[in-house]
Amino acid sequence: MNTPAQAEQMGLCLCHGCGQACEVNKDAHRCDRCGAAIHRRKANALSRGWAFLLAALVFYIPANLLPVMRTEMLGSGSDSTIGGGVLEFWEAGAWDIALIIFIASVGVPAIKFLSLGLLLFTAQRGSTWACRQRSQLYRLLELIGYWSMLDVMVVALVAALVQLRGLGTIEPRLGILFFGMVVVLTMFSAMSFDPRLIWDHPCNDGDHTDGAGD
Repeated sequence: MNTPAQAEQMGLCLCHGCGQACEVNKDAHRCDRCGAAIHRRKANALSRGWAFLLAALVFYIPANLLPVMRTEMLGSGSDSTIGGGVLEFWEAGAWDIALIIFIASVGVPAIKFLSLGLLLFTAQRGSTWACRQRSQLYRLLELIGYWSMLDVMVVALVAALVQLRGLGTIEPRLGILFFGMVVVLTMFSAMSFDPRLIWDHPCNDGDHTDGAGD
């Protein structure tokens, strides 16, 4: 059976800026359309991915221990952590907001930590297990990344609504900054990972195609 030529064999590489197929040679290192640097692979994908992921895990500890907002109602005020805020909204009957905050601040980060760790670990070990499923997992992480700031947005929205109705005041606290750093670092970790590493070894599921080259 004739197999199509790979981009690497044809001396081509996709520009990560505009998507144009560019010729890769000693004289051309930039895209002739947008001027972005062209490269076959993401540089130091595994080491950078691990570095960002571990940093995110470190920042996730103070993000949960420190208060993320201060609420003042009828002259009394209190600081709330992420877990405390979820309980307060739940006890106040706002179970929908409590559920959104729990999913955004606990569920989504946990999924991202576990998924990124799995992708980085299996790629580093040269695993041939479930290549197609791991590629789909990476695309899922990219999709989740668009909603990563949901928890921060919920705090801002609740603060605006409370102050608009004159019920009291809500102010952000240091914990929300650490949580924002967790979001940014996990996004950087996902962006640093090169999904083509999944297919560098013959896969057990029969979906492997040689060559890396976009």
